[in-house]
Amino acid sequence: MSQFDDVAKRFPGAGTLVKGIQILEYLAARKQPCTSTELLKQTELPKATLYRLLGAMVEFGFVRHDKQNKVYALGHRLIELGRETAGARDLRSAAEYELSRLAEELNETVSFAVMEKDRTIHVDVRQPENPLAVKIDIGRNFTAVGSASGQAILASLPPHKVNPFLAGMPEDERAKLLASFAISRARGYTISESKTIEGVLIIAVPVFGPSEMGNGAIVVTALADRIPLERRHVIGRDLMEAARRVMGNIGSAPVSITPNPRRSRHVDEALTCVCPVGAIVGEGPVWDHRTNLLYWVDVTAPAFHVFDPETGKDHTANSPHLVSAVLPCEGGGMLAISQNGVERYNPITNSLQEIYDPEAHMPSNRFNDAKTDRKGRIWAGTMSLDAAMPSGSLYCFDNVSSARAMDGGMQVSNGMGWSPDDKTFYFVDSALGTVFAYDFDLESGGITGKRNFLVFPPDEGKPDGLCVDSAGNIWVALWDGWRVACYDPNGNLLREIDMPVPRPTSVCLGGKDLKTLYITSASIRLPADVLEEAPLSGGLFSVEVDVPGQQTVEVKL
Repeated sequence: MSQFDDVAKRFPGAGTLVKGIQILEYLAARKQPCTSTELLKQTELPKATLYRLLGAMVEFGFVRHDKQNKVYALGHRLIELGRETAGARDLRSAAEYELSRLAEELNETVSFAVMEKDRTIHVDVRQPENPLAVKIDIGRNFTAVGSASGQAILASLPPHKVNPFLAGMPEDERAKLLASFAISRARGYTISESKTIEGVLIIAVPVFGPSEMGNGAIVVTALADRIPLERRHVIGRDLMEAARRVMGNIGSAPVSITPNPRRSRHVDEALTCVCPVGAIVGEGPVWDHRTNLLYWVDVTAPAFHVFDPETGKDHTANSPHLVSAVLPCEGGGMLAISQNGVERYNPITNSLQEIYDPEAHMPSNRFNDAKTDRKGRIWAGTMSLDAAMPSGSLYCFDNVSSARAMDGGMQVSNGMGWSPDDKTFYFVDSALGTVFAYDFDLESGGITGKRNFLVFPPDEGKPDGLCVDSAGNIWVALWDGWRVACYDPNGNLLREIDMPVPRPTSVCLGGKDLKTLYITSASIRLPADVLEEAPLSGGLFSVEVDVPGQQTVEVKL
């Protein structure tokens, strides 16, 4: 006896209704329109009964009938009812289960705050029996800009909705807050010290419902001494996963941010983790042949890294805002590509000096990967802070204070590189899973003939950073792909390096002979169970290869 027959038997008189539900359930499971013949076969209903039920449900909008193609699908009325059901629930109720679960697992105070005009209010609190748990009272409220929960929500809003909250604020304070917003938006969660209780740490992640439900935040409040730095980011990622589930239940966001499963337990025997620092988003490795040092960055726990392969030591210096790349420039100096565009960077004093930002009018965007061509021109791509909109562009800087937009509509601008003969330029949009190739003119810096070079299905990971060796082979880091892959100029796979981490981010050929492949990686948004499987996430790796790379060209000033 089927589930539907059993229900019809237990509820006399409901047989016709149950048959209609059976049709709707099948259309939902099918996930695409189907014919009446298929429905007859799957539901085993009499033909006349099926057509009567379909006719009635089409009339009320529960089923849609495409007469031209003779197929049926779910109708608009179901969507309307779903929205009404979601609107009947408030965000606090939707988050109850996750609050209880997190408080038990973390053994710290977890609360839910909602935004009301210019303030955030804690409307639900779960405090564990832990005697060191911080006490939060229901009804406690703060200004939105002065609380971690408010900042988490504001960081995810478009600029025109944020600006009223910042009106009248001193310029230096406003700039500092916007830099903090950018970091929070890029990584998905806010980490802040309490402004009212000394020694208390707050981690918050936004929860967005349909317009009628408003905005809120899941908040963990704890003594800072109890949450070491690395665990703070783990909690942030767990809060993101919880927020996704809440939003998934009310239909406002996908349910999971979990990466693709690991293909195998194999790890390339020659691969070494030379720097297990646990970067949040390690990126932008570049070999400086002048000093035989590898420069790289952490984008969302903003920092500059300098790795010395002779000593095996990695020096870290924090950045005041998002930074995505560093590039050697003429005269022995360095330039940084950051949230503020091109900046002069002094590694000795760890100071930054703004030079030029072609997207200063777009505060919701940031720069991502950057490289120099054979003429010493900077090429850099931009993307939205949360990678949600195709607002990114590809720029060519003819000099450090002038740039041309070469292409647009990118969602996650990423890796780039040139063939050894300078006739082909490669560029990645990770959101599309595509490595593009262009015809390149070295003298003018022009690109034409855009075409797909490599396209990766989602279950293989997304292309991230890349580099091109001296034979023209393209090395690509595959985010969520657990590997780095090498392709010849015709797109044929030559080699794969299986990684012990799901999110390799970028690659660079360095070492004195340019035969060491350096690989950065990320730990961002990985839940605790994945980090347990991949504890080296965020580390810097290296492996020796046969074909040397191309020497980095200094930026021409």
